[in-house]
Amino acid sequence: MKILTGIQPSGKLHWGNYFGAMKSMFDLQAKGEQMYMFIANFHAMTTVREGATLREATRDVALDYLACGLDPAKTIVYRQSDVPEVQELAWYLSCLTPMGLLERCHSYKDKMAHGFEATHGLFAYPVLMAADILIMNADLVPVGKDQKQHLEVTRDLAQKFNNAYGEIFKLPDAYIPQSVATIPGTDGQKMSKSYHNTIGLFEDPKAIKKKVMGIVTDSTPMEAPKEPEGNSIYELYRLFATPEEVAKMAAAFRAGGYGYGMAKKALLEAYHRLFDPFRARREELARDPDALEDILRDGARKAREAASCTMEKVRVAVGL
Repeated sequence: MKILTGIQPSGKLHWGNYFGAMKSMFDLQAKGEQMYMFIANFHAMTTVREGATLREATRDVALDYLACGLDPAKTIVYRQSDVPEVQELAWYLSCLTPMGLLERCHSYKDKMAHGFEATHGLFAYPVLMAADILIMNADLVPVGKDQKQHLEVTRDLAQKFNNAYGEIFKLPDAYIPQSVATIPGTDGQKMSKSYHNTIGLFEDPKAIKKKVMGIVTDSTPMEAPKEPEGNSIYELYRLFATPEEVAKMAAAFRAGGYGYGMAKKALLEAYHRLFDPFRARREELARDPDALEDILRDGARKAREAASCTMEKVRVAVGL
């Protein structure tokens, strides 16, 4: 089974990225599935307008994934821009894409509501995403619930192409981990860069401590019993801690005499236990930029081999 996932280098990765997407990818990698992971720097251009910023962010994403568990011996990792065939396929798909299909996409409407500029790139984002997926003939695509509609667009476009030109593309399925609920940010809303409520994977430890200790809570006094379910600190803690530790915190909240400050300190300790080894690995990788570039170039070579095989069939089908 071939599994493909992508990540935009549009900002620092945070806890929500790790538990919402990265960890499930590493779990699939461990099962021996055929994995592709691309850094979607073309997609990021819809919001990132400085070349130096995009280059640095692309490098940071690669370092973060490699530090947290991506194994280039098991997963083909590459920059989207290193596979130009994707853009070629995006044009062919664009010629079959109804405007109404794109106009109904939630993500575009949401970004307009948040003040993003209404560009063609932002509007046509689902077509490029479809090209990313279809060119690798992916079977499964790990996505968040907010991206599920884009995968449905991918399936629609694959079916339209197949109806017009013959059976070229398989229809990929979404993989949405059921065990991961919405990950709360420091203000209790969904953790998202758009809401400015994230905690970065590798921020300065002092900054992480400040954010954790500043997580918004209610005014229930320490001595009073508290319901852990729905509590942001508890919901974050259960991502990092063992089942036994989670049960212990839940019992402490319900018994009373356990304050939010104590829970925040436990959350911070659990974060460091998991991420301190990742941080050390990242620092080691960052000291050898040539080795990082070699990994990305080797991944691009393998990705282009797969993309070229697909495009040979596509070009013949469309008459080129």
